[in-house]
Amino acid sequence: MSASSPKPSASQVDRRRRRYPRYRSDFPVTLSHFLGSHYRTIEGHCRDLSEAGIGILLAAELDQGEVIGLSFCLPGSALAWEVRAVVRYRRGYQYGFEFLALTHEQRGLLGSYLKNLEPFD
Repeated sequence: MSASSPKPSASQVDRRRRRYPRYRSDFPVTLSHFLGSHYRTIEGHCRDLSEAGIGILLAAELDQGEVIGLSFCLPGSALAWEVRAVVRYRRGYQYGFEFLALTHEQRGLLGSYLKNLEPFD
């Protein structure tokens, strides 16, 4: 009888899948958060976007779990977004943020915007 390597369980495979697909996007983002006793603003650039979060390229040091304010305008829209997000991961200068609370209107606008974008992964 030959020994075979164990296959990943269904729960391990499911854990690696994203809840929402990511899409390529390209627009500036301003981040703000408390640093000591004052606000700090950082300029970044969106690389990808999903219904649940945003991938931003930025030259800064942020810790996983930090809550950040994000300001941006979706391309083609004059509506300024001000949302709170939490740092979920970092790879080099690429950060992944999860939106904490979007309004019903923001969710609708975001869903409409994402329909016209190219999948990221």
